[in-house]
Parts: sequence; C-alpha cells; structure tokens
Amino acid sequence: MDDVPRRPGCPKRMVFGPCGGVREDGGCEVAEHRCVFLDDPAPEWDGAPSPTAPLPPGSLLERARTRPVVLTDLTVAPYDASSVRRVVRVLGPVSDGLLTGEHANRPDLPPTLLAAEVLEAGGRPWTTLACRDRNRVVLEQELAGLAAVGVDGVLCVTGDARGPGVRSGVTQVFDLDGPRLAALANGFGLPVAVPESPIAPPVHLRPARVVTKERAGARVCVLNHVRAPAQVAAFVVAARAAGATLPFLAAVAVYTDETSARVLQRFPGLQVDDDEVERVLAAPDPREAGIAAAVAEARALLAVPGVVGVNLSGLASAGGEDAGARVKAEVAARIREAA
Repeated sequence: MDDVPRRPGCPKRMVFGPCGGVREDGGCEVAEHRCVFLDDPAPEWDGAPSPTAPLPPGSLLERARTRPVVLTDLTVAPYDASSVRRVVRVLGPVSDGLLTGEHANRPDLPPTLLAAEVLEAGGRPWTTLACRDRNRVVLEQELAGLAAVGVDGVLCVTGDARGPGVRSGVTQVFDLDGPRLAALANGFGLPVAVPESPIAPPVHLRPARVVTKERAGARVCVLNHVRAPAQVAAFVVAARAAGATLPFLAAVAVYTDETSARVLQRFPGLQVDDDEVERVLAAPDPREAGIAAAVAEARALLAVPGVVGVNLSGLASAGGEDAGARVKAEVAARIREAA
C-alpha cells in the first residue's frame, strides 16, 4: 500500500486516517484546522495481508478463546530496568498481558529492549510501536527484534503527536500510519493489535476503520475509553455490520486520586464518566472507591458480546509507578476472581 498518496494537510502524514485524537469539534489533534479526513474519507484497504502466524502458547489471544482476559498498561519509570522488574513482579501474576506504551512526553527504553526486560521479569509483553519517531527501516528493525525476543504481540499505532513545547526541536517522522504498520508487523509473523476510538469524530466512519485494520492484519482491536458500556456495545454491533470479525478489548479507566483522574479526562479522543470520577474523588476512601469503580466497569464491559477482555488503562495513582501497579494489580485480581 506504499503507492497510496498521503493526505495533504494531515500533520501525521496519514493515508488511512483519521487518527484517534480528533477533537470533539472535529479539530485536528495537532494543527489549527478541521481534520482532513472528516469530509473526504480514507481509501479502502485493498492489500492482501500475509497469512497469520500461530499464536504463542499461553498468549493473551489464545487464552481469550476460553475466558475473559486482562491486558494491563505497564507504567514504569523511564530508562529504569529496575522499575520494570518491580512493576512486572506485581502485575505479571494477575495479568494475561502487559501493554508497554509509547509516550510523546516521556521516552523510554527501545521497544525490543523493554520487551526483553518484561519477559525476563516474568511478564508477557504486548509492545506498543508508534510511527511518530521512526521511519520504516527502524520500524522493521524493531519488529524483527520483537519477533526474535518472543513478544505476545504488537499494538500498532500511528502515535500521538507532541504538543507545543514538548521536545519542540525534535522531528516527528510519521513515515507510516497505524494500518500500514499493522500490515508490516503481520508480515513479520507477529500477532497484531490495533486501537480505535469509538467516540472520536467522524464517529460514523470508525467501525469501517476497524475493518480496514483487520484487512491489514489486525487480530484484536483495543478500544479507547468511553463514558458508558452501552457505547462499546453499539460500536461493536456497528463494526460487525461493517464486516469486522476480530475480537475486542475494552478500556477500563483506573484512577484513585485527582491527578490520575484528570490525566484521563484531558486526553484527546477518549471519554470517561465524569459523574463517576467526582463520586470516586469525593469518597471517604478514594483508593478503594476507584478500584471498585474500575472493577464494576470491567464487569459491565465483559458482558458486551464481542468483548473478550479489558485493558486496564491509566496512571491509577499519583503516588508513582509502584503505587499505581499495586492499584492495577488489585483491580486485575478482582476481575479474575469474578470471571
């Protein structure tokens, strides 16, 4: 699909847009103009994906065939292997997979090295690979490395753009976009996950984007946060009607204090239940209230047909990476007990 021209005016140089960060008013996540994909949808995917490789034994997707699964965001101190080991020791035993991030404002160890550290500590990594900082050659190098170390899978994303003042002198590459990266990763024999934002404009085109990503090689779709499980249910129905057959993981908001809650509320392309946030923050024990709210949301999402698991997402605590890991571990343990 390299011969398809990029969309003029898209700061992320996307072909198969829009990204998940389109603002509620239709504004571009990066530039001061309307998203260029709102009125002129992306072309259909017409490339043939490579044959899908067998799933690693005991992987999250293999487990999802028989029971609900938990994919937990791995939040660690940047460039700190000891932090990785501590957090994995807490989250690994109660999670079916650990999702390593790719943050615009806090770079970390190279994805392959980070995955190797997670594996060494006993976790099963799903590695987020973003197009923001890597051209196609470097993306290929990382995919080869991830396949060699034996990750469970790769979450292929276009990537958040850096906001004004965040490493402003650093080039943003965007040589590929998420769907084309998914096709590349599938060619390396890696199980591919892709994201989607059910409530980001243009809402009516989002289900078809899942189909595009599945045709590119995706085997599971990780949905971004929404205010209510009914929105996930409606989106899955719409995606099925559009032709998608892959399973879904739904995001669960994990927060226990004002800092961790406000980060989620401010992030473009997602929504959380603002009334529930204020109820948790006003509770006599916000930590316990936040854990209970996350477990309740997870149970409701797992009742949605087509949702095979949840993604525990968010800082969880303002107390640092270790405190956040303990919160998410408690949430994961309670979800698994109820499953």
